[in-house]
Amino acid sequence: MSRRVRIPIKSAREIELMRAAGAIASAILQALVKAVEPGRTTADIDQLAAELMRQHECKSAFLNYRGFPGYTCISVNEEVVHGIAGPRRILPGDIVKIDVGIIKSGFIGDNATTVPVGDLPQATRQLLAVTEQALFEAIDRARAGTKLADLCGAVEAFVVPRGYSVVREFVGHGVGRRLHEEPQIPNFRPHGVSPTLQPGMTLAIEPMINAGVATVRILRDGWTVITDDRKPSAHFEHTVLVTHGEPELLTWRPREALPEMLGLAPL
Repeated sequence: MSRRVRIPIKSAREIELMRAAGAIASAILQALVKAVEPGRTTADIDQLAAELMRQHECKSAFLNYRGFPGYTCISVNEEVVHGIAGPRRILPGDIVKIDVGIIKSGFIGDNATTVPVGDLPQATRQLLAVTEQALFEAIDRARAGTKLADLCGAVEAFVVPRGYSVVREFVGHGVGRRLHEEPQIPNFRPHGVSPTLQPGMTLAIEPMINAGVATVRILRDGWTVITDDRKPSAHFEHTVLVTHGEPELLTWRPREALPEMLGLAPL
C-alpha cells in the first residue's frame, strides 16, 4: 500500500443514501439466503434477485459491470467469488456464496454471505465460522484514527493460526457512487504507507478464506474464481461506515455462522 490514495469522504446526505442502499442490499441478500435449498438452480436464485431488485426499484451493481452477465455473483464450494448463475443445481452439503450489490439513488450497497446447505462436515462448518468472525475482527477496526493496514491485517492474523489461507489476488474496496472506490482492502497486512481511517469513509470489507492453499485461478468464463486445490472457500462481506464512534454496518443482518453454534475452537 505504498501508493498514496484519496479515499472519498461521504457527506451527511450521501451517508443517508448509502444507508438506504445498504438496507436494500441486505434485505435482498437475506431473502436469497432463505431461497437456497437442494434442487434449486443458481439461476433460480439469480432470477429471484432480479425480481426483488425490481420490487425495491433498484438496479444490480454487477449486471453488465465489465461484461458480467448476472444480477448477483453465486459461487459454490471451491468457487471463491464471481460465480455466474446457471443450470447448476444446489445439493445437500454445498456451501453457496451469494454476493449482492445494488444501486439505489446513485449509491451502492454491497454485501455477501456463505450459505450452508443441509448438514456439513465439521471442517466446512468451521471454515464458515472462522471466515465470518474474521470479517467482524476487521469491522471492529474500522474506526477513525486506525490505520487501514491494521484492519486488513486483522483478517490474516485471525485465520492463518487456525489453519486457513487468505486469497491475495482479490480484495475488498471502498464503495459509494462507484462499486470500486479507493481504498483497496486486502485481507492481509499490506506493505508501505497506510492511510488513516476517517469518519465518512465507506468500506466493503470482504474476507475470502480458503480451507486449503491460498492460490486461485479463473475459469474459462473469465469470471469464476476457484481454489487451485479445489478445496472449499468461504466469503462474507459488509459495507461499513467509519464514524466518530463505533463502526456502522450499512448492510446489517443477523449473523449466519455464530461461532458457538458452529464449534469455533479457541486458539
